[in-house]
Amino acid sequence: MIIVFYWVAGDTAAKVYRTSWIGNTFGGGEKWVQNQVIDMYVAPDGTVFTNSPWDEGGREAGIYKNGDAIARAEDLHGWGRFGGIAVTTDKKYMYVSMLQGHIDGKGNDYPPADTSWYCVRRFSLSGKPAPFTGGNGWDKSMLIVSKKAEVSGLAISGSELFVAVRDENIVRVYNTQTLKEIRSFSVPTPTKIAVDKQNTLWIIQNQKDANSAQILHYSKSGNRLPQAINNIPGANAIAIDNQNRLLIGDNGKNQQILIYDIKNKPVQVSTFGLKGGVYAGTPGKIEGLKFYGITGVGVDAKGNIYVNSSGFNLGKDTQGIKTGTDIRKFSPNGALQWQVVGLPFVDNADADPKMNGTHVYTMHDHYVMDYSKPAGKQWTYFGYTFNPFKYPDDIRLRVAHGSVFFRRIQGKPFMYFTNMFGSFLQAYRFNPATDGEIAIPSVLFQGTPEKEEKLQSDSWPPNQSQIGDWIWQDKNGNGAFDQGEFDASKRDYPYQGGWWVDSKGDVWKTLRMSEGIRHFPLQGIDSKGNPIYTYSSMKKFATPAEIKDIRRIEYFPETDTMYLSGFTERYPAGSDDGKAFGSEVFRYDNWSKGNRKERWRVAVPYDTKANPEVVTASMTVAGDYLFIITSRAAEVYIYNKATGAFVIKFKPGPEVANESGWIDIPYGIRAFQRTNGDYLVFAEEDWKAKVIVYQLPKKIPVQKADSN
Repeated sequence: MIIVFYWVAGDTAAKVYRTSWIGNTFGGGEKWVQNQVIDMYVAPDGTVFTNSPWDEGGREAGIYKNGDAIARAEDLHGWGRFGGIAVTTDKKYMYVSMLQGHIDGKGNDYPPADTSWYCVRRFSLSGKPAPFTGGNGWDKSMLIVSKKAEVSGLAISGSELFVAVRDENIVRVYNTQTLKEIRSFSVPTPTKIAVDKQNTLWIIQNQKDANSAQILHYSKSGNRLPQAINNIPGANAIAIDNQNRLLIGDNGKNQQILIYDIKNKPVQVSTFGLKGGVYAGTPGKIEGLKFYGITGVGVDAKGNIYVNSSGFNLGKDTQGIKTGTDIRKFSPNGALQWQVVGLPFVDNADADPKMNGTHVYTMHDHYVMDYSKPAGKQWTYFGYTFNPFKYPDDIRLRVAHGSVFFRRIQGKPFMYFTNMFGSFLQAYRFNPATDGEIAIPSVLFQGTPEKEEKLQSDSWPPNQSQIGDWIWQDKNGNGAFDQGEFDASKRDYPYQGGWWVDSKGDVWKTLRMSEGIRHFPLQGIDSKGNPIYTYSSMKKFATPAEIKDIRRIEYFPETDTMYLSGFTERYPAGSDDGKAFGSEVFRYDNWSKGNRKERWRVAVPYDTKANPEVVTASMTVAGDYLFIITSRAAEVYIYNKATGAFVIKFKPGPEVANESGWIDIPYGIRAFQRTNGDYLVFAEEDWKAKVIVYQLPKKIPVQKADSN
């Protein structure tokens, strides 16, 4: 075990660096945009109410107005509580679907063991829980609707609350004052509900995990009416405007709001937004009327239209987390009035090395930077790099959390992506002429899984010859996993430490074993623009003897310098954490010439017995320095690259309310040196849905410090 702490003399560090951020309209504290929105309701006065199953900072249900985050539904985070996928309001209360789980020792205020309550919880319009007689939960503000299935839709008509439960094929009706059930009626797989000016219901019928939807029409009493709209398989949001027209958010290829006259037989009379959404015109280019992943639509009393896009991350591994929040308000004629976003979640940024730090990329997004502007105003949301309609095999549809390396190889841009467990490495190419901003799946490295498994008929991806190890290369250029595109190898050691892509485009991988370094030299770029890697050209290297459990790797071919991290006999691991960084960093010069004697070794902060735990999460090398970041406190430590000597330590500044979430990914810190010598340091910040950006001078002053 090792503990490394630094005592800071005065405010030296605070005078050295500047904190900024990208990807969220607000910097933190009590004001941020949540990391997803699954449902949205717009009140007549233009207040926007949202709901989602999870927000890391606790804004599962947010309240926004005039481009500001004004409140949130309180007490929806922790103690077994989660948000949900439906929200509505009347003139007095906000109604939020939610889940309450069991908590040991909490008695009747919580569900018994192995039971969950799927509830509607009542709040004031400012987000305070609003208890009622006969209510459930610790504060009596919860209405238990089901113990089997989540609430999938909510709407108000007069004094009646309509509650859809898709997986029970039912709509229940409650009195809004007493929250006593009045009646119920059957509806096949009901989800979102809108109430028109005649107080009849329009209900999206949407089967779970199916690409089919239709809108059914019901009376308040539950009688099925003859009108229906059945030609919108992507229907995912619904509202009634001030002209009593029905607005439907089409989350299919159209990515538009479809507008229907519903006086008699529903007739589509208009659309809102560009057909094709973000893929219209220049694919992936962010513009006001281009939507991507519509989950909410609403209209206020003046006819202003509100649309939320939350991306397309719906894979089985996402745990309900989508790819961000993007709420936009438009005037009736389509002019953008305001926009609030909360985009990166468990994500980090990397800079395009050709663009001097002015273009940076996260897992899904492309930002253009102007560092002369104030903190938080430096970024412009420029591109969305994901197209699930054209490239449905893109692994980002299945994996929600990770980080990227951005590289220029032979002058061409490439993005490499790995998840929070480092279980694969996906390469993407770009072709602006055909795909604009879209990152095209190009190469995928897949390692051996921890548990040996037989290949099944439904194993993902399709057409693989074995579970692992293999490399897929998109030989025909269509971005799909086709037969004949896999280079398989013998199964390797399953426990991985880290990935690296050097400036030449070579791929490096560490496995937690004595012969644990794999090197895949770039073999060229094929006719479709894919980098070429093969197992026949792969090289194996022994792990240096001093490192007993190798974790991270960064190699720089220009200087033939290797940086490795891991656990050592001197400072062993406190637990077997597969994502851990290690306790020491080593530098090796002349690596390709066979030198395995370190130039220096540095013990980094690591003590699993401390309270709170002190663990290094990630490293990055740029210019004259090595940068590392700790997991819990998200503190950045800088070391002299030539000597390994400690230089300075700092943490998130007042611009982001002096706060950060934990660093959850193996590449939670990335650094870049600009042509003027200054440094940019990007750090994951999952708590308030953003990426922190630190700006430091070329020459970083040494901080007076004691260590123990």
